[in-house]
Amino acid sequence: MSDAEPATTELKVQYGARVAADLERNAREQERVAAELMSLQEKLRALRHDHALLVNLKQTLGSEDGVATGPRAESDDSTPSVPRQASAGSASTRRKKSAADAGAAKNNTAAKPPTLVELIRSHLVEQDEPRSAAEITTALAQAHPERDIKPKVVRTTVEGLVAKGRVHRSKQGSSVFYTASRPESVEDSAEEAVSAAAE
Repeated sequence: MSDAEPATTELKVQYGARVAADLERNAREQERVAAELMSLQEKLRALRHDHALLVNLKQTLGSEDGVATGPRAESDDSTPSVPRQASAGSASTRRKKSAADAGAAKNNTAAKPPTLVELIRSHLVEQDEPRSAAEITTALAQAHPERDIKPKVVRTTVEGLVAKGRVHRSKQGSSVFYTASRPESVEDSAEEAVSAAAE
């Protein structure tokens, strides 16, 4: 019996040391993963910010007048591809190419259905008073039964237009209503975005 007690004590010490080492290793791994997660979240925030800027720039440059400038401009879900300006010479080349794309797109606009952004914007322009996201969804679903128009997507799209200054938001109690911005302010924001892109 006396031999069993030291053996048990020795096992407890060994297991205790192993558990302590495992706990320390686990804590270090948690710290590493947490730091990696924070880094990835920061990268994701930066990518989302860049994405929003690129979408805004694409819409400002390409579809303010309802004319698409590229083959993928008809899809709101597509990731915008805006080439980076490498030199002053590439800017003039890009302008020429953009003008050629715009001319080609005018020939194809009859075959392309309007985007959800265009539908929402034109609906709000036609209204005499503010509309809620639910009212916009209902009206668009009735006007375009062939499309699957979801309330959450409409709300997100309208909020995106608010962020770009193309739609105004107003609150009445707990309800939120939207109206189209004046055409002058849209043109002003387009000019600001183009001048910012040129810089």
